[in-house]
Parts: sequence; C-alpha cells; structure tokens
Amino acid sequence: MYENLIFNIEGPVAFIQLNRPSKKNALNAALRQELATAAAEIAGNPKLGAVIITGGEEFFSAGADIGEISGLPSAATTYRQSRQFQGLFDQIENLPQPVIAAVSGFAMGGGLELALACDFRIASQTAKFALSEVKIGAIPAAGGTQRLPRLVGVARAKAMILTGESIAAEEALAAGLVLNVVAKEKLLEEARSFAVKLAALPRLALAASKRLINRGVEIDITSALELEAHSIAALATSHDLKEGSLAFLEKRKPNFTGE
Repeated sequence: MYENLIFNIEGPVAFIQLNRPSKKNALNAALRQELATAAAEIAGNPKLGAVIITGGEEFFSAGADIGEISGLPSAATTYRQSRQFQGLFDQIENLPQPVIAAVSGFAMGGGLELALACDFRIASQTAKFALSEVKIGAIPAAGGTQRLPRLVGVARAKAMILTGESIAAEEALAAGLVLNVVAKEKLLEEARSFAVKLAALPRLALAASKRLINRGVEIDITSALELEAHSIAALATSHDLKEGSLAFLEKRKPNFTGE
C-alpha cells in the first residue's frame, strides 16, 4: 500500500518514516498522497495516542520535488499545488493525536514546513533547518510564512525566510523551533519515549487541549475563552474525567479509556 513511506503501528503510537532516500525524501505527489492516506487512517483509529514522523539520518526531507515544480505551466496550477501542500499539512496539524517530528539531517523547505505542522519537533545534533525558497526566486508556500513566525517570532522568522540560510539544531532549540536536541543515535528512542508518555494520557483531554491551543492563537481572547468553557463542558460527562477525578481522590493510578 505504501511505497514512499514506512507506516507502522507500535502499540498506541503510529510511526511514519518518509522513504525516498534516493531523492532525499523530497515530497512528490505520490509521497504526499501516501501521507494523506496514513493521516486519515491515524485520525480514524481511537486506539492511537501519539504519532511520530521521521525521515532518514541525513535528510528528514529536502522539501518539494523541484522536478515536479519546474514543470508547472501556470499561476493557476502553482496556486493549486500550494493549496494541496497546505491542505496536507493542515490535515497533519489537525490530527487529534499529538504529532512529533523526529528530525535528523536536513529539514529544508517543504520538509521544514511538514515539521512545523507537527506539535513537537525533536532534533538530532546533526539537524539543520531552512526555508531556502528565496534562493530560487520562490517563497515558502506550504505554510512556512505563517507557521514559522507564530512559533519563533516575526523577526527570527524573517531572518530565516528572507535570507534562506539554514540554522543548526542548537540554534533551533534556542529559537523555540525544537523541543529538544539529542545525539543522532538517540533520536528515535527519545521520540518514542515522549510519544508513549503522551499516549498514556487521556485521549479526549489531549485532543481538546490541542484543538484549543491551535484555534485559540488565531482568535480574540474573549472568543477563545468561550471555546475553552464549551470544551471543558463537553468533557464533563466523559469517563476519563470522572475516572481521573476519582483516582485522584482515591490516590490511585487512573484507568483511562478514551471515552
């Protein structure tokens, strides 16, 4: 079913590895379609509590497949291609499960934009990040101009996007682009450990919290607080909230079911 990525389910964790090593994991149409299919499968599986997306040791992803893009015949087709990329990354961002990008090597252009659509980024010490589209006369049009400044601030995002220069893992950590930096050989171990920790938490509360944070930063505070109140009201009758409260009072470990 999957030819351009490796998709495994390991207990409560879904694992996606981009797998076009000869093309530096460039995101061609076939790979993007497989990512969309995997994301839909994950979204529909209530047993999954977290997701890891990774690439290779030298390249997380080199970004869009320039061979495809160079043949685009019109502004209208280019617009559609941008919206397709954006739609895929929105699909990943909107997964109910927390998504971790485990980045080793280069995350360039669309590869970084894919990582930006994830909730967390863990980097190896060898990781490098760049939105270098300006160097070929383009812009990051798969969400990069919007997600990066929301994550690291306007000035730092402008420095990356307007110069197209890459930053190393430690600089990405200082900028808030990544959550943690680890040795290359420890990257997947660290990502799996974090994913398992997240997956053990109550699924409904995680999904609601993620949705509120993603939506809340886009709207005014009054509307965001109203949305927050509606969300906790929706959780009020859930098994997990009742079980968590009772377990707290009884000083025992809760048994969350995701219901």
